[in-house]
Amino acid sequence: MIYRKTPATPAAMVASFWNHRQLIWQLARREILARYRGSVMGLTWSFINPLLLLAVYTFVFSVVFKARWAVSAEETRIDFAMALFVGMIVFGIFSENLNRAPSLILSNANYVKKVVFPLEIIAWVSMGTALFHGTISLVVLLAVQLLINHVLPWTAIYFPIIILPLIFASVGFSWFISSLGVYVRDIGQVVSVFTTMLMFLSAIFYPVSALPQEYQRWLLLNPLVFIIEESRKSLIFGLQPDWLYLSISFLGSLLISLFGFWWFQKTRKGFADVI
Repeated sequence: MIYRKTPATPAAMVASFWNHRQLIWQLARREILARYRGSVMGLTWSFINPLLLLAVYTFVFSVVFKARWAVSAEETRIDFAMALFVGMIVFGIFSENLNRAPSLILSNANYVKKVVFPLEIIAWVSMGTALFHGTISLVVLLAVQLLINHVLPWTAIYFPIIILPLIFASVGFSWFISSLGVYVRDIGQVVSVFTTMLMFLSAIFYPVSALPQEYQRWLLLNPLVFIIEESRKSLIFGLQPDWLYLSISFLGSLLISLFGFWWFQKTRKGFADVI
């Protein structure tokens, strides 16, 4: 087995991404195409899946449970659906990375055993596929808004900035969990249960203001809630993000990614022995 130096510094994290950006793009593209290869409708499923989930969730929460977003007195089910859809887009990017993380190295064992390969970029590849599906859902959302309202809020341009903390934090968690998954195989079940719980605790199906004041403080401890709320402000309500809290969120996500990268680099030497 050939070993190479695996620095775990912030500079090494940035350099790894930049030096292998073309490889990350190619692997992400190959993974996306492979996921839909052989299916009759191909990439069309990437549009259909979020729409089907949106239809089901909207029916259950707005028709069965009579939930409302309290945006305005004239709020329609379409308004509720769009607010719900934004939460699904943001959470979908995070959950796709988190749910795949435990098996990320195990499912790419050939890269561990046979060649000298920058294993750390696999987390970026996973993020690339998640961002692809998130972008498709975003296009659907904007298209529906344009069709219904005949205009898009100009603040939508802030959305890529708003999800930057989500991207860095997700990759950081992916590094940590994918490494842990090599040594502790049960981590996959734990993550699956955790993401299911998190889906209902991230203000996806309801606004934070719908909760009693004492519960709102606890809910806001979940960083995903802030990202989802800020995304709704920019994509639907035409409001600018809270730049102070967004800056704090970005710094926090950088710390998570740096820790995840450090952990991954320090533990990767044992992957071959375990796998």
